[in-house]
Amino acid sequence: MENQALKEAMAATSVAVERTLDSILRVPKTPEGRVFEAMRYSVYAGGKRLRPLLVLASAELFGVEREYALRVAAALECVHVYSLIHDDLPAMDDDDMRRGKPSLHVAFDEATAILAGDGLITLAFEILSDETTHPDPYVRTELVSALAKASGGHGMVGGQMIDLSAANHELDQQEIFRLQKMKTGALISFAAEAGAIMVHAGKQSRASLQGYARDLGLAFQIADDLLDVEGDENEVGKAVGKDAEAGKATIVGILGVERARRQAQILADQAIDHLSEFDDKASLLRAIAHFAINRRS
Repeated sequence: MENQALKEAMAATSVAVERTLDSILRVPKTPEGRVFEAMRYSVYAGGKRLRPLLVLASAELFGVEREYALRVAAALECVHVYSLIHDDLPAMDDDDMRRGKPSLHVAFDEATAILAGDGLITLAFEILSDETTHPDPYVRTELVSALAKASGGHGMVGGQMIDLSAANHELDQQEIFRLQKMKTGALISFAAEAGAIMVHAGKQSRASLQGYARDLGLAFQIADDLLDVEGDENEVGKAVGKDAEAGKATIVGILGVERARRQAQILADQAIDHLSEFDDKASLLRAIAHFAINRRS
């Protein structure tokens, strides 16, 4: 798939997911309305919508109805945005900018930012558990369970805990890979496997998508770390150089820029190799793997 086709798919995904969330995230004219305003501020702050795109691409492999896939994609984006809100807090990464705009705790206040993050993660499970998302209650249950595991202590939250503690002791390469599989890769894995969950796909198809997601997640995080070293703050949309400043262990820090870039390419190629059983139906997933390591933001 050419870059232009991928750009168009990303733009269409962004519009469709935002439209889906707009119908769900209405601001009530009551005192709690402020937290909904804050949730919308972060949800509509831009971004690549890469995880929702992975959900839609995965769903297309199995012919899943688009409206079902869009609701799953919207739920996942709620979890992702919640994680960014909390990551930016002074107690975490202490970032004042996100996607070229003031972080939520700066634009509103710290307490509202915490509540907005809480509101988004709980909204995600409200969306997944609704029968509008899928008529099969077993599918809805598995989606809820899979996203909960990917988001929690054995997934993204656990990875963030390791990341925070890593400033106090040195991690080796395998420990960093484990951290990244949890913090970044767990949600990517859910996204890639979502289509298979929605059709009760067999073990082989799931294993292929899990392998793709595992390698894609690691490649994506290395690219992210490279942007922190080499990226332009205006292009990236947030402060750069913070990993070294905070003493965080990264693959770039261990391998150096050039070896890390080669490692990202190897991982992206491995991710693509996992998709051989899907033939041309996986062209969008392959394009995403190329994009993940060549992006500038």
